[in-house]
Amino acid sequence: MLKDAPRILVVDDEADLLDLMELTLGRMGLDTERAGSVREAVRRIKEGHLDLVLTDMRLPDGDGLDIVRAIGEHRPSLPVAVITAYGTTENAVLALKAGAFDYLAKPVSLDQLRALVKSALKVPEDPRRQPQERELIGTSQAMQEVRRQIDKLARTQAPVHIGGESGSGKELAARLIHARGPRGSGPFVAVNCGAIPDTLVEAEFFGYRKGAFTGAESDREGFFQAAHGGTLFLDEVAELALPMQVKLLRVLQEKKVRRLGAGQEEAVDVRIISATHQSLAKLVEAGRFRQDLYYRLNVIELNLPALRERPEDIPAIAEYLLSRQGSGMNLRSDAVGALKSYAFPGNVRELENILERACALAEGRELSAADLNLAPPAETVSDAAGLVGTYPLQDYLDRVERAALQEALEKTRYNKTAAARLLGVTFRSLRYRLERLGID
Repeated sequence: MLKDAPRILVVDDEADLLDLMELTLGRMGLDTERAGSVREAVRRIKEGHLDLVLTDMRLPDGDGLDIVRAIGEHRPSLPVAVITAYGTTENAVLALKAGAFDYLAKPVSLDQLRALVKSALKVPEDPRRQPQERELIGTSQAMQEVRRQIDKLARTQAPVHIGGESGSGKELAARLIHARGPRGSGPFVAVNCGAIPDTLVEAEFFGYRKGAFTGAESDREGFFQAAHGGTLFLDEVAELALPMQVKLLRVLQEKKVRRLGAGQEEAVDVRIISATHQSLAKLVEAGRFRQDLYYRLNVIELNLPALRERPEDIPAIAEYLLSRQGSGMNLRSDAVGALKSYAFPGNVRELENILERACALAEGRELSAADLNLAPPAETVSDAAGLVGTYPLQDYLDRVERAALQEALEKTRYNKTAAARLLGVTFRSLRYRLERLGID
């Protein structure tokens, strides 16, 4: 037994596999204990003094899920990974949802075993928030639940899909999950999938070798290599074309990538967090998103509430944004009331833009409701006379079209080709609309 070495419990009824794992872990300077059944494993877990549990799914008196649940009940801070037979990914998904840290597929790859153990043993007993972290602000019940889920998700390697409207803080939530987990010291690579032209998407994701295509003047790593040891955040993942979805699925299954022009694959150790403002389930039904990839990405789902659903949080968020801008401005009570009653179709991102514009144009040190210049509510529907709105019909339609165009441009970081694809129009049509409405 190695003094003061991390202790790992390996649960399996195959003596050969136990010998192999004990030898491999011993060479990493780790102490190993064995268990051949669920009953024996649960007894050792209750006794304590363990830092990690590796368990097979099929055991003589039960399965690995029984052990995962027992750990959740008796030692919730103890990381556990399951070993599944090749091709039985359904069991792996069930284990991740039950609280498993990660999984390995048989036959066990020793490289993947070492990477998993190194990541698991970095999990802190009591994850602390780092002072430099940006926070999800708000005391509403909805935000308290979101923060609770983030702390829980940070302790697992399960793929997470974050849903929510544009501007609701999906990337911030992903960064918090990454920062509070065992990969927090590794890279966090955020990718806007809708902003990459189809002709470049494979090279951007997987990298390429010099000479792989015209213009490839040197070797370059892709997003997966850049995120090795950390987290890859796929924002607006629904914008990936179907051919790219197939290639992404294979990487998630094999945990290997092949650069364009390369003859060999290279292993990557990456946690995937994805997000979109669309419903992936509906896109699967419509044939625009692969069902198998959906199940790979959507192992655990985190939904962020819209800002209008938690108006009690708006004053605190506004104060934080004003302090971050360094303008020294304050909100008057009428401005606070106006913000709390506003619908915020753009959520926190829109709130930030409203405050920045108001600070630039206001004359005093306090912002009034008039300084905010909030858009009036949508038109009302009256009797048979038809629509009665604040604007003539064409003016109203122009405002709606302008808002949709600006939102698409912001989502794609002003990549017009990607914005046109997001809106479902041709590039020429998009350019015409931008010119007509005077949007630069």
